[in-house]
Amino acid sequence: MNRKALITGITGQDGAYLAQFLLSKGYKVFGSFRRASTLNLERLDYLGIREEVELIPLDLLDLGNIIRVLEKVQPDEVYNLAAQSFVAVSFDQPVATGEVTGLGAARMLEAIRIVNPKIKFYQASSSEMFGKVQSVPQNEKTPFYPRSPYAAAKLYAHWMTVNYREAYGIFACSGILFNHESPLRGLEFVTRKITYTVARIKHGLANELRLGNLKARRDWGYAPEYVEAMWLMLQQPEPDDYVIATGETHSVQEFAQEAFACVGLDWRDYVVEDPAFYRPADVELLVGDANKAREKLGWRPRTTFKELVRLMVEADLKRVEDQCGR
Repeated sequence: MNRKALITGITGQDGAYLAQFLLSKGYKVFGSFRRASTLNLERLDYLGIREEVELIPLDLLDLGNIIRVLEKVQPDEVYNLAAQSFVAVSFDQPVATGEVTGLGAARMLEAIRIVNPKIKFYQASSSEMFGKVQSVPQNEKTPFYPRSPYAAAKLYAHWMTVNYREAYGIFACSGILFNHESPLRGLEFVTRKITYTVARIKHGLANELRLGNLKARRDWGYAPEYVEAMWLMLQQPEPDDYVIATGETHSVQEFAQEAFACVGLDWRDYVVEDPAFYRPADVELLVGDANKAREKLGWRPRTTFKELVRLMVEADLKRVEDQCGR
């Protein structure tokens, strides 16, 4: 009998790629959505898996609803990827971010404890929890110092995952994932903003790219490889937390430079650093140490920084061409 997995946030970048990966492993995949939200299935359509997943309404603000969904689906594994995941928005909506990103995870864990403590649980933690970094690179033992409401909410969810693992024996894991990108990344994120605008400039539809802090450095990997790590965590003999990262760091400026180079343009002719895009409290440097994941999960990144930027630029060039009917 096929294993069953429930993915919250299935319509997002990671949810869509994870659904595709689990389907390839023979899982029956259920994906949750909020009734109050506009259902955007673009990413599932992009991957050609829309008809292969069963969508089910679920509200992370409603414990009773979560319990009923778990009782109905009876999943073997739950992957909690749903969140208000845009850092900039969390400064404008700190309470809503805390409700969904933080307390939403706690409600899911409590529902698992009530319905079936044998369900395996994955929590999408974030490198943003390291914030004002206390050491470089960051690993599972690095102290956290969140610098945004989003990061603080993720940290609450992270520690609740540890608490339910230790207090109730639930197989609960957190993946502390560093930035991971793809052609399915939302346009509100700086990497897609860069590659999509580069494609528009190349086709004569835009003439500048306005960005915030060009010096901010991140550890950027390829999202489809990172969702594989999520699954690997739940296949281990014992639950644990893992940093998933490439171990390389690049600046926003480097990302823009590489993206423009892919289409034969000089980034300096188009990029404008705009203070309007600065965060109230920025994170300057994030770079992960994924040695534990390599040793225990056998996981390692395969796509290089240059390959990642190129595949995102090429995908956006095609999107813009299709929009223009060329």
